[in-house]
This record gives sequence, structure tokens and C-alpha cells, in this order.
Amino acid sequence: MSTLPWPKFWDHIAETDRQPLCDVLASLLRHGVILGDEGSGRDLFRLVRDYLRKEVEDYFSPLGLRIVVLDDPPLIQAQPIPEECDLLTQFTQQETLIALVLWRIYDEELVTSRTKAVLISVNELWLKWQVIFDRIESPSLSALKESLTRLRRKRLIRVTDADDPTRPGDAIIEILPTLPRVIDFAGLEEWQMRASAFQNDVASSDEHLSDTPSAVP
Repeated sequence: MSTLPWPKFWDHIAETDRQPLCDVLASLLRHGVILGDEGSGRDLFRLVRDYLRKEVEDYFSPLGLRIVVLDDPPLIQAQPIPEECDLLTQFTQQETLIALVLWRIYDEELVTSRTKAVLISVNELWLKWQVIFDRIESPSLSALKESLTRLRRKRLIRVTDADDPTRPGDAIIEILPTLPRVIDFAGLEEWQMRASAFQNDVASSDEHLSDTPSAVP
């Protein structure tokens, strides 16, 4: 825990809960989300849900972040309020396009099977990219893995490496429910409009040999 004095407005928080609270705040600032179904996230999730939700909400409120606590799936998310939060993550163009493809896969799985766990291989993601963004050159496997690593750090996906290291395309991606909450479309029609806009913009910029970063909407 920090060597700086503990804030007086939180004197009521028990000594045993102070370091876990620091971990909660640090994790939400770093990743934007705490997954309550894995590792230390279980205890942090229960601490906020059962005891310190108001304190966490008050901490993030001046930053324009709304704290969302869900039981199923168990997660805590710091959700930016449009036009009020300046702490938005900037993704590259490629990462944005991958996130759009993952959103579509997640949405289709929920509609057809209503499963809680949406799993695909890296190869399947690459093939889906070619279908959705047929006018945009698909990323190399190494570039795709690099972008997936960034999305994993933001707790939008989990990745399980392939058993055979010579077949990296067999790695399994679990699309987490945090992703559709970050990329919040009202429905498939809105997603289609955004994906088409990216398709046209990127295809046009490719013709002019330019590549500019964009943010996940």
C-alpha cells in the first residue's frame, strides 16, 4: 500500500480492507474492469459488491466514470459517461476492426445459442474478418496476436494458447461480456452502419497509403 497518508474521508474503512480497496481502484484504472470469476478478482468483486460499492462509486464519479456491478456474469466495470470522461482508451485502427468482428461473433452466438461462454479459434476470427471486411487486407497472424494481447489486457477477451506451439491459429479466444459493454451498439443495424463506415474509410485510406489510429466506439 502507498506510504502516503490514508485519506481521512475513508477512515471508516477497516485496516484489512484498505489494501484490497487500493487493488480495486488500481485494477479499474488500469483495465477498466474486474472479472469476478477468476483469481483475486473474486475477492475484490465481493468486497465492492457487498461492502464498498458506494466508496468506489464516489471515487470515480468526478472522473466521469459510472461503476457498473453485475452478478451474472460477475464483474465490476468503470463505464465512461459520453462527453464527460477524458480517460478513454485509444485503439489502433486494426484493434478497432478486430473488436468489431468480435462484437458481431458475440452477438450472433447469443442470438443463436444464448450461451454464456463464446469461444472461437484465432483461425475462425481471421476467417470472419475476411467475410465482414472483405475490402480490407486481413492482418498477419503475428499482427493479429499483438492486437489480441492488447484486448486481453483490457479484459475484453481471454486467450488460451494452442497445445501445439506450431499451430498458433488453434489458440482459443473467449469473448468476455465486457466487450459488448465497451462497444455499446443498440443493435445489429447500428453495428452494420459503423462497420460499413470503417470498411469504406479504411479501403479509401488504403488507396492513398495512409493509416490513422481510431478509437473503439
